[in-house]
Amino acid sequence: MITVRKSNERGHANHGWLDTYHTFSFSSYQDPAHTQFRSLRVMNEDRVAPGQGFGMHPHRDMEIVTYVLEGALEHQDSLGNGEVLRPGEFQRMSAGTGIRHSELNPSATEPVHLYQIWLFPNEEGLPPSYEQKPFDPEGRNHQWQLVASPDAAESSLLIHQDARIFLADLNSEVPLDYELPTGRHAWLQVLRGSLTLNGTPLDVSDGAAISDEEKLSLVANGKAEVMLFDLN
Repeated sequence: MITVRKSNERGHANHGWLDTYHTFSFSSYQDPAHTQFRSLRVMNEDRVAPGQGFGMHPHRDMEIVTYVLEGALEHQDSLGNGEVLRPGEFQRMSAGTGIRHSELNPSATEPVHLYQIWLFPNEEGLPPSYEQKPFDPEGRNHQWQLVASPDAAESSLLIHQDARIFLADLNSEVPLDYELPTGRHAWLQVLRGSLTLNGTPLDVSDGAAISDEEKLSLVANGKAEVMLFDLN
């Protein structure tokens, strides 16, 4: 079963400095029909104006991952980490017992376009931690590139949840398939372009909740970039 979450059906707020879309209930957008999917709690697509961003604020007991599509995002946190996240890099922050962080657009002229994603951790009260890593674009050229997993397999980032996160850049030459083990679920987020998922059309910024499907077959209309979550 594939349930499509169309991009224009998401919650939306434009604060001037922040243009944001919420797949699931978040902040002032509350929709009882869309609160989470499995352990996936937040899927926010944000565009932050030059020189603006999210000031220092707290989190706890959440796995927070961030992926930048365009521009750059400067991270600071209460653990002493300070990094700039750029396209092709992936960031993971385990809030655990508590962490404070800020995410700011350091450019004076260019906006930043990003996804921030939250997953529930598999246990509460973990020590807070942070990790950031670049991933070679060739590693996702019409193939699945593992960027986060519960065992840090294939040099992926470690997340404290039975979930695996993949990126893939698609072209229209051949389908890209994914075998979904029995009892597993998936969420597919279209980051760029458009495609069909098992024959179901998806456009840019659409998402799809997937259950009871043995195989996923993706065919791009030209080129597309996707993020796939393999969830328990």
